[in-house]
Amino acid sequence: MRRFVQEAKAASALNHPNIITIYEIDETDAGHFIATEFIDGETLRERMVKSPSNLDQTLDVAVQIASALAAAHAAGIVHRDVKPENVMVRHDGIVKVLDFGLAKLTTPLSLDAIDFEAPTRAHVKTDPGVLMGTALYMSPEQARALPVDARTDVFSLGIVLYEMVTGRLPFDGSNRNEIMAAVLSDKEAQPLARYSSDAPTELARIVSKALRKNPDERYQSLREMLLDLQSLKQELVFEKKLEHSMPAKSEGPAAAPKSTVTIANISEIRRPGFLSNRSFIVTVAVLVLVVTVALTYWLVAHRRALLDYPNTVTPSRSRLLQTGPSRL
Repeated sequence: MRRFVQEAKAASALNHPNIITIYEIDETDAGHFIATEFIDGETLRERMVKSPSNLDQTLDVAVQIASALAAAHAAGIVHRDVKPENVMVRHDGIVKVLDFGLAKLTTPLSLDAIDFEAPTRAHVKTDPGVLMGTALYMSPEQARALPVDARTDVFSLGIVLYEMVTGRLPFDGSNRNEIMAAVLSDKEAQPLARYSSDAPTELARIVSKALRKNPDERYQSLREMLLDLQSLKQELVFEKKLEHSMPAKSEGPAAAPKSTVTIANISEIRRPGFLSNRSFIVTVAVLVLVVTVALTYWLVAHRRALLDYPNTVTPSRSRLLQTGPSRL
């Protein structure tokens, strides 16, 4: 019952569009209940089983989950059970993170924040050495029942993202013990490229960093991971817009006006095979004809000057002739 109430209070303390909204916590003669918003959609697990997501959809879901967890961490709450079953996707694409039943407040309260006049109530916390969470998505420190912080959610989200891209878990086994042994071993997860050749290099880097066994080598906050995911998403959107803005390749001579000369036209002309042999011969013939006409015109224009040149006596030449052979 304490765990039930803790989930309700932890979730109701958060106000974020990607976190389920808690409207009421109460009890009737039939028992206790939590009234939440109705989510018209399906769990991420159901969606993954039904059909694999493309890269855009995967990044969109990952960004929304990361945004929800970053908000929870800012409020001092670690989810500790991030998995596809605890994420719902509405039919309009909005993601909702559910089930904060394993949430743990990590930010200690100051003395000024404590209401000493409030009624005494049970303090809910996880006992040391007690495993909480789902083995498939546990971080190494969580599997060892060590104290955890926000970085354990980073690891779990890395597993979810890996599974959405590849359709398989980064650490698997035939049973729970083998899975936990794989998580606790020093062996890192196989790179995304092994199972998904279409995955961008930057996405592989993000997932690899999130799945580091040593918490100090991971993203130190989900905010950092969120920023990298958002940057990657924006880059992919920009690349698509750039591709759509580029002019379509011409299918024939009528595709573009003949009077228009662009860099693309020049590159087409320079392309080997563009000119046929006949066109090449005609071009060379025209060039030879132009040179011949120009040379003939010049010779005709200077014909008389060339014929008179040997008999022409300039003043300088006259003086030289009058000086005689000795002066020469």
